[in-house]
Amino acid sequence: MSASAPEPSVSAASTSSAAHPRFAEALQELGLGDLLPRVRRFPEQTRTAQEAAAAVGCDLSQICKSLIFAADGVPVLVLMDGASRVDLDLVRRELGAEKVTRAKADVVRETTGYAIGGVPPFGHATRTRVLADRSLLAHDEVWAAAGTPYAVFPMAPKTLIAHAGGTLVDVRETAA
Repeated sequence: MSASAPEPSVSAASTSSAAHPRFAEALQELGLGDLLPRVRRFPEQTRTAQEAAAAVGCDLSQICKSLIFAADGVPVLVLMDGASRVDLDLVRRELGAEKVTRAKADVVRETTGYAIGGVPPFGHATRTRVLADRSLLAHDEVWAAAGTPYAVFPMAPKTLIAHAGGTLVDVRETAA
């Protein structure tokens, strides 16, 4: 860091939780501050669902992936269990869109305020449409990113989907 670059400030939220400060603040605003002590931070990144499941010690399908796609150029969040892949054609049909593609990293950061690998299911910089795959409901508890590739938090899937403003859909790939 150069001598002229300002040091990053540390907020109270960042010192009291393993969650990203913006996500910790979002939890407080949603009345979910009691979740902050349950956020787990890992020394190694958990950018993929496999890495997160291994770190938490849970089934891969208990990881909730927060994925940003572009539907006719408009960002949309898809919440998917970690063991499944999103079927872009099903998303396209669900949204009535002409074209659905995976959003580029800069669009993800601009839309959510977080980098790929640490995008939480809610607490984003902008409001987007949210589709939540029904497969998440197979578990009593799922784990999702807490705003960084190093931190995750547990939550009941119905509660998580409700806080994300998600619509329950079936958009996961199935074996042909």
